[in-house]
Amino acid sequence: MANDSKTWRCGKYELSFDRPRIMGVLNVTPDSFSDGGEHFDPDAAIEYGLAMLDAGADIIDVGGESTRPGFTPVNPDEEARRVLPVVRALAKEGAIVSIDTRHVAVAKAAVRCGASIVNDVTGFTDSKMVEFVKTSTCGVIVMHAGEVAAPARTHATVQLDTSAAAFVAEKAREAAAEAAREAEKPARRRRGKLLGEPKPETKLPGGVVQPSLPFGEPEPATEPASEQETPAAEQAAAAETVAPAPEATEAASESNDRLAAMMRRSARREEAYVPTSQLRRFTLPDSAPIMRRVMGFLSDQARALIHAGVSRDRICIDPGPGFGKTANEDIVIQRETAKMASLGYPLMCAVSRKRFVGAVSGVTEAAERDAATFGVCLGAIQAGANIVRVHDAAGFAQFLNGYWAVAKPQPRRAFVAVGSNLGHRCDNIRAARDMIAEIPLTCVSNSSKIYESEPAYETRQDAFANAVIEIKTELAPLVLLDELMKIEAELGRDRSKKAKANGPRTIDLDLLWMDGETHGGKKLRLPHPLIGERDFVLVPLEDLMHDPARFFRYNGVEVKEPEDRVGHIVGELGRM
Repeated sequence: MANDSKTWRCGKYELSFDRPRIMGVLNVTPDSFSDGGEHFDPDAAIEYGLAMLDAGADIIDVGGESTRPGFTPVNPDEEARRVLPVVRALAKEGAIVSIDTRHVAVAKAAVRCGASIVNDVTGFTDSKMVEFVKTSTCGVIVMHAGEVAAPARTHATVQLDTSAAAFVAEKAREAAAEAAREAEKPARRRRGKLLGEPKPETKLPGGVVQPSLPFGEPEPATEPASEQETPAAEQAAAAETVAPAPEATEAASESNDRLAAMMRRSARREEAYVPTSQLRRFTLPDSAPIMRRVMGFLSDQARALIHAGVSRDRICIDPGPGFGKTANEDIVIQRETAKMASLGYPLMCAVSRKRFVGAVSGVTEAAERDAATFGVCLGAIQAGANIVRVHDAAGFAQFLNGYWAVAKPQPRRAFVAVGSNLGHRCDNIRAARDMIAEIPLTCVSNSSKIYESEPAYETRQDAFANAVIEIKTELAPLVLLDELMKIEAELGRDRSKKAKANGPRTIDLDLLWMDGETHGGKKLRLPHPLIGERDFVLVPLEDLMHDPARFFRYNGVEVKEPEDRVGHIVGELGRM
């Protein structure tokens, strides 16, 4: 029920979660951890983004800065140069585009170019980013990025009092502490007699002397200086790494420095905040302190956005696997997916090819971890995750379609427009209807009358016979579209490049709309972008629904007045 009730408003789009949504990863970078350089060229990136849409991705997440462990920060000018042409081209094709950035200037430019979502890896801890998104209508993704995600708490400055009163108070505190130490001495002597006095020191090999501790526990070893940076050295290294180029218009912020430093430590396998290297009785650390940090941050930041003026239904949360977390911590967080889903926001599972996926699957190469990624994502979906962010969108779409068909009976309403102007037009339409009824997991629930219409777009041809068929289907939209294309081919439709666009055809099947589906790309657009100008579609729809013009306007389609449409209806040809 949680999956069914959540919606996510992202600009002009509204995503429902009656099925999980797939976010395809598009890194326009030379150094991403699993596909660095493959899509660095803008044209290659655009082509790959469209291919992911045509393979089943619902959202494309475009990023111009790698945040892998040990990454080199990118200044906003360079990041914008990489991503803006890609965002603009994909948005033009009707795609829901997410911009993966921590820079306000890049987020603003991307939204102006058509991005509908801002995915901030620092969790909107930058007040300037909050100020921007509250004035827009884009969706937002709040991500937890380990220690860098926790905003620095500011405290009021305290002026020390060096007066005589302060001196007397300090002396009184010292006297109280000395009295407490004297009172403790008899108790220590009694404990020493019961347990045996510890040796004052222990000789180690090489002549090293180690002081003994109570109960004989050894002193924890200190990391060598080469493995443990001092705070000053760490800050200097971070500052040197993130220094932007002179031409940068926006300097990297302090949080950016902290993110780079944290991911460098992550690359050295240092743990972010919960020590898990000590001997334990259990295979995983206690989940309570980990989830307090992660869920506390996510809910706090979401509330802060709401208080700033961002609508609740625009907010999605992401626990940020791999960001400042060990493999053990990531597994703990994934096992607590149901708790995160209970916060009521759309929940993202962004585990694709991460190091902990390699740790649990034994796969060293990041690009080879897709099968293991799908397994982790399936566990998250079963526990309530709504969106999966994956590199292999085509593979995961196949995986999800197979699982969903068996596990989640879910018939949905859809409309298919049918047209013909070659051969026996009405017989072609009836044959198409009967073949649609034979598609797996699909039935025909209603049909309009058959109408005659003027030819549209290419007017020098015979009049068309048109109808609209209402169906119920459990197939994914792209799978259903493939089945419709098979019917066209079987009934003699020529879709080769030599065929005239909008020319004569034995049959034409257009998927117009499907309940709960929004899609972009070259292969399929939902809702169909030309519904609102086609009289030969809107008039037959009046047989199946009340006021289709109002219905599609509500779904974001521009519907023209009857006199301004194309392919006007000129008569009736009978019933199906």
